[in-house]
Amino acid sequence: MEVVKRQVERILSLDVDGSAFPEVGRRDPVVAKLQARYPGLRPVCFHSPYEAAAWALIGQRIRIVQAAGIKNRMAEGLGPTVKIHGVRQHAFPGPRRLETLEAIPGLTPRKVDYMRRLGREAAEQKLDAAYLRSLPEQEALAGLEELPGIGPFSSGLILLRGAGTPNLLPASEPRLGRAVAVAYNLNEPPTPQELQRLAQNWRPYRTWVGLHLRVMLEEETGEITQQTKS
Repeated sequence: MEVVKRQVERILSLDVDGSAFPEVGRRDPVVAKLQARYPGLRPVCFHSPYEAAAWALIGQRIRIVQAAGIKNRMAEGLGPTVKIHGVRQHAFPGPRRLETLEAIPGLTPRKVDYMRRLGREAAEQKLDAAYLRSLPEQEALAGLEELPGIGPFSSGLILLRGAGTPNLLPASEPRLGRAVAVAYNLNEPPTPQELQRLAQNWRPYRTWVGLHLRVMLEEETGEITQQTKS
């Protein structure tokens, strides 16, 4: 039960002390408005950094809905099942299963190879959430980028939404720049240097502020779901 408790706490970002988050809003009026607009919002993470890495590989150069379909098919065809209140649910296949992955509809041969190699790395505990969060930010990102097929954007995703680190600024995330431009009434997205300066006031919750900004952008533009707010 203790293992399950820690897992759920990390997935829901309840393992992070958020008592000082209101102070960020007092330093930055834009953040204060976002906090009021989305009270209690915290990042919801993948079940593990391993699954976040798999999602990053599956989703490269295809639409999110396509990636979700492939991931669901992998879970149904290869993953373990469990009954919850009488309903059978499919979990994503574990690292050992991924090591022996064969051709999957929708995945290129290169992606299949990446997934097999990811399975080997994860089976050796190289994607443990607690371990990744214990490392200095740049060291953790550099280590993740040694994984085949993982670049700066994907490494940030794994650390943010896999390990659940609360204070990472995903400067390579283009949607964040667009969201900042909308929220701060800028003529164009900030440069990486400008974003770093602006985000100093968001510490130690840069991940959380980034989430608030991206949720706001999606609500205003519907660019991911293609559904704008009525």
